[in-house]
Amino acid sequence: MIVLKRGREKSLRRRHPWIFSGAIEKVEGNPASGDTVELRSADGQALALAAWSPQSQIRARVWSFDPAERIDAAFLRARVERAAALRSALPASRHTNAMRLVHGESDGLPGLVVDRYADVLVAQFLAAGAERWREPVLDVLAESTGCEAIYERSDAEVRMLEGLAPRSGFARGNRDARRCPIIEYGLNFRVDVEAGQKTGFFLDQRENRQRVRALAAGCDVLDCFAYTGGFSIAALAGGARRVLALESSAPALEPREWSLHRQTYSPTCGNCATAARRTTWSSSTRRSSRRRLHRPTTPRVPTKTSICSR
Repeated sequence: MIVLKRGREKSLRRRHPWIFSGAIEKVEGNPASGDTVELRSADGQALALAAWSPQSQIRARVWSFDPAERIDAAFLRARVERAAALRSALPASRHTNAMRLVHGESDGLPGLVVDRYADVLVAQFLAAGAERWREPVLDVLAESTGCEAIYERSDAEVRMLEGLAPRSGFARGNRDARRCPIIEYGLNFRVDVEAGQKTGFFLDQRENRQRVRALAAGCDVLDCFAYTGGFSIAALAGGARRVLALESSAPALEPREWSLHRQTYSPTCGNCATAARRTTWSSSTRRSSRRRLHRPTTPRVPTKTSICSR
């Protein structure tokens, strides 16, 4: 049982799901990492059930604000199935077979992230509570989705703050499903779940890619830090005259080349180190071009580029 300092229960009453170390008055018993603990106010009122994480500054992450609820495999199954049902009701489910299936605290599953890429799930167990229930979670994910494989990408640095070692690899199913073909608004992409950034694809940029597609007709498009070329492909699909895509990671280029050649048109692709020197961008072209620039996670100098045109 965790007893909070007086007045520090206010955030819980507002349904904030985290308890920081400075809010704790005392810990009764000796809970292990990931154990379920009851949170109580200074006057002894039961407030919530949470996952205990003794090495993190976020000492407890709330599973349920109902202290009478039982945290077990059945609880996790209900939460995962509810999250999946919510996604299947989204308009996006009619346009893609790739989306975030579970998003941590937003789905009442703190520290758990699950992305679906067609018939492959990519799971991240990023907190002590999620780690404690890893096997039951994997079981319910496999049973409730029917996916052929689950790949684990619990390699984020945040696990270190929880006292957890990084881990990645296939947790369930087909070990050959590392490169997943997906569809987004009629466009084909391939996702590298093993070595790609995050879980393999930036799903949160789906509508932004579609917006670029709507704006790209007749334009020359510069796509910096292009990764696997999602915005480049969307621009070409929208009728862009030419796309110049810059990316420093050579492995990221391979899924892009595959994705480009899967579309209904036939662009040509090549190394832009030489192509850029014979390509001129006139002042009028620059004024009419659409450009997408974003800051990368870490500073990078573009060393590999490709140029694609319809």
